[in-house]
Amino acid sequence: MSRSAEIGPSPSPVTADDLDLAVQLAVAVLRKAPPAVWGGKAGSLEWDCWETVEHLSDDLFAYAAQLGPRTLPLDGEVPFVWESRRPGGPANAIHADRKAGPTGLLQVLEASGALLVAMVRTKPPQVRAYHVFGISDAEGFAAMGIVETLVHTHDLAQGLGLAWNPPADLCSRVLARLFPNAPGSTDPWPTLLWATGRAELHGRPRLATWRWDGTPRA
Repeated sequence: MSRSAEIGPSPSPVTADDLDLAVQLAVAVLRKAPPAVWGGKAGSLEWDCWETVEHLSDDLFAYAAQLGPRTLPLDGEVPFVWESRRPGGPANAIHADRKAGPTGLLQVLEASGALLVAMVRTKPPQVRAYHVFGISDAEGFAAMGIVETLVHTHDLAQGLGLAWNPPADLCSRVLARLFPNAPGSTDPWPTLLWATGRAELHGRPRLATWRWDGTPRA
């Protein structure tokens, strides 16, 4: 049974408050990491933990920017320059000042999240903007920001040696919004990790490729 079949036709919408909660929970957990460990790899990613927070910050910033223009783009991304600081590193428009240390890095993450939260709060439900996984609405961009936050904090928690177990109801709502064909009889957090290629799920192999569907609900 898919998650859409289990939850029914009208699951609770994803909100700006949900996004704000996800970012604040992530920042609170990441603040527990000592400064010396930020250069290690983030879980199964090829990036170190510092780069991964920059990438997450960049995701949240980019989603906010995509919703920003008066005439919203439907055929491509707002053309910021995204570039890597090293071969194989993430291509970002957002980079944190290394001299500010992990405290400054997490301020960048929190600020980028706040930009997307504010944009989601102020955009009416009929707006649409481009994303490579489907033209989406403000709720969709909120859900995308939550997924990026939850799963990249999972990557970071693995690399930093931290515990991370986000709220099941939050995971369930973003699964319903972005992964409607995900299994509906399994716990939401392990299911989200499976849907984003990070884990096996009760006999289902780890996904080699994956994508969400950001198009608005009918």
